Amino acid sequence: MGWHYRKSIKVGPFRVDLSRHGIGHSIGGRRFHISTTPDGRRHVTVRLPGGFHVGKSFGGRRRYRY
Repeated sequence: MGWHYRKSIKVGPFRVDLSRHGIGHSIGGRRFHISTTPDGRRHVTVRLPGGFHVGKSFGGRRRYRY
């Protein structure tokens, strides 16, 4: 069984998310939201009236070659 940790800190319109995988951040409100995950992916979400929402992810995981 794995373990999880997540802590969220709100700083004005920004939010910083701390987890065991790294640091992510996000900005936006209820209708429009942009977030970046610790591995470099970006996710954009638009929420529409009536419970509809549209989301799109950009980028893949960062892979380092030595």
